Amino acid sequence: MATRIRLKRMGAKKQAFYRVVVCDKRSPRDGRFIEILGYYNPLTDPAEININEERLNHWLATGASPSDSVVSLLKQKGIMPATTIDESAGVEIPEPAEA
Repeated sequence: MATRIRLKRMGAKKQAFYRVVVCDKRSPRDGRFIEILGYYNPLTDPAEININEERLNHWLATGASPSDSVVSLLKQKGIMPATTIDESAGVEIPEPAEA
């Protein structure tokens, strides 16, 4: 099963907030999901980002690929998993080993 880490839109009209969820790649944006990893509220100042890093790393290790918007949120939050995500190629590059 191809899994994806992406945003699910919640909230009322013009009062949107988003959940960061793990779902099947083929499911619709607001459809069925496997697990909720956190949330993102762009309406607060500054924007509120809350993500369970332990579960995020678990899903990345099992092969789930984050969407472009989730990669952007991870960079804003400063959460970087064990690998660096190359957005242009869509490929994960291992971190260089420290000597």
